[in-house]
Amino acid sequence: MLGFYDYTVILTYLSVVSSVIGMCMAVSQDYLYAIICLLISGFCDMFDGMVARTKKNRTEMEKKNGIQLDSLADVVCFGAFPAVLGYCLGMEYKYNILFCITGALYVLCAIIRLAYFNVTEEERQKSTDGKRKFYQGLPVTSAALIFPFLFCFKGLLGAYFSFVYAGILVLTAFCFITNFRMKKFGMAGNVVMLIVGILLLAILLVLKFNGI
Repeated sequence: MLGFYDYTVILTYLSVVSSVIGMCMAVSQDYLYAIICLLISGFCDMFDGMVARTKKNRTEMEKKNGIQLDSLADVVCFGAFPAVLGYCLGMEYKYNILFCITGALYVLCAIIRLAYFNVTEEERQKSTDGKRKFYQGLPVTSAALIFPFLFCFKGLLGAYFSFVYAGILVLTAFCFITNFRMKKFGMAGNVVMLIVGILLLAILLVLKFNGI
């Protein structure tokens, strides 16, 4: 069989599966479960690199496959998924064209950023074995926290929520391709992000079971 199937890629594969399920939920207009799937994809992405680095005897091909696989998964999970979710929200108010445009712009910017990252990361790894200390622009994976956080206010925003979501899509898209430096989180930062993600998950579950 083609591909790599060791334990280092399991979380990446699970992330994609979760996002595809989430897109199906979005089409069914079960938005809170959809956004929970996005959070789960974010959790998987947070730890996939850490898991991959535990394998000390990775070949050069396995390392390159990991970079490509991670970015392809990010296109699905944090590029296409939020765009599909936005389109489904827009359909409720018959603004399909608007949400097609914002979704397309968002996915395009995500792909541009990820392709640029792949090229620069490959060049960087030729000259050093160290980890990146800074991001250039907003990481695509930040969508895993941005949109769940936004969904916590869905009940408050009511009919305006879809348009706020579209605006955040566009703003996030431009942040993906804007050339600014953003310090990478260390272990402490990752723990904070994990706690934030768990809190968001708890809030979303409470909203779901209270019918909000």
